[in-house]
Amino acid sequence: MKQISTNAAPAAIGPYSQAIEIGNLIYASGQIPINPATGEMPEGIEAQAHQSLKNVKAILEAAGTSIDNVVKTTVFLADMNDFAVVNGIYAQYFTEPYPARSAVAVKALPKNALIEIEVIAEK
Repeated sequence: MKQISTNAAPAAIGPYSQAIEIGNLIYASGQIPINPATGEMPEGIEAQAHQSLKNVKAILEAAGTSIDNVVKTTVFLADMNDFAVVNGIYAQYFTEPYPARSAVAVKALPKNALIEIEVIAEK
């Protein structure tokens, strides 16, 4: 098991790793939309979805893989009414064959984020 970390994505805000590599798989922790350069979270679901996906992409690149190798995603939404908007943004980052995905609404996310995305990718 190997820990993956990068300054191009927000540092963990608790006792967990940004990602773990085991065998040929990368398990990336959920990414809320914090800009790693500023520590700030953008306003609105569109900007937050883009930032969360940029953070995921940075972690995968640090692990020596890419968003093209994602096999499974989980999208956590503070409001399921944002699903259609997030789905459109998500489609800008992933291509066919699309990864398997779960999308769920949750009561709250860390730092009151509107979205959190975790992925599993092949190396």
